[in-house]
Amino acid sequence: MKLHYADLSDASSLRRWVDSLLPDEVYNLAAQSHVAVSFEIPDYTADVVATGALRLLEAVRIANSASARPIRASRPLPPPLALRRRQGGRALVHRQLPRGLRALRLQRHPLQPREPPPGENFVTRKITRAVGRIRLGLQTKLFLGNLSAARDWGFAGDYVEAMWLMLQQDRPADYVVATEQSHTVEEFLQAAFGCVGLDWKDHVVIDARYFRPAEVDSLKGDSSKARRLLAWKPRVGFLELVRMMVDHDLELAQKEKVLVDAGYIDAHQQP
Repeated sequence: MKLHYADLSDASSLRRWVDSLLPDEVYNLAAQSHVAVSFEIPDYTADVVATGALRLLEAVRIANSASARPIRASRPLPPPLALRRRQGGRALVHRQLPRGLRALRLQRHPLQPREPPPGENFVTRKITRAVGRIRLGLQTKLFLGNLSAARDWGFAGDYVEAMWLMLQQDRPADYVVATEQSHTVEEFLQAAFGCVGLDWKDHVVIDARYFRPAEVDSLKGDSSKARRLLAWKPRVGFLELVRMMVDHDLELAQKEKVLVDAGYIDAHQQP
């Protein structure tokens, strides 16, 4: 595998690599994907999520027009703002229908795929990272916001399989990929701390700083179309996913503890 660097905010870099590589399939997973951050930098979020998708689609379209071998493109919907998602979706439709570009939208509803290791600023990873550190005595408290928010968390590997299946179809279409099971942050806490024999109530502190300006209380996807037409279904369940993440971060905490015990880092410097 070889990595090539480009940026959704830089159309020339996208065109350069698409023209030179001429890939068989293109999957767009790039986004400013942190909801809280999207409130802080809305202009950048809009540029990357909406206009960035347009730039990538244009790069694919131009490469298609110059090549005898068609490129299949998938543009998953990133999560930050509903308005940005609609803009990106409209850009895809305008280029898919009139210009013959084979493209589809994948909505990973409600856009919470998790596979070790997501970024530590996402609540699920923040929890499992803290579980590993608390279990080994590197941390005592975990500060969180709304524990009642419910999300449809799924395994990224399952979602990638669905993406691939979509581009193997004869006709492009829009799909929702989800587990169709919703769990609260509190349920995630209970499962994660339970993996190491701890009670989350002994360690979690509610902090008003972590409440969102606009919260969606519950999100759960309907993936019936993907299940019916793609013969797809998730293989990794909620508890297995939590266990995978805890095991990963427990191993990471064990490595961190070696450095702490040797005096190389301060245990109080939380990641």
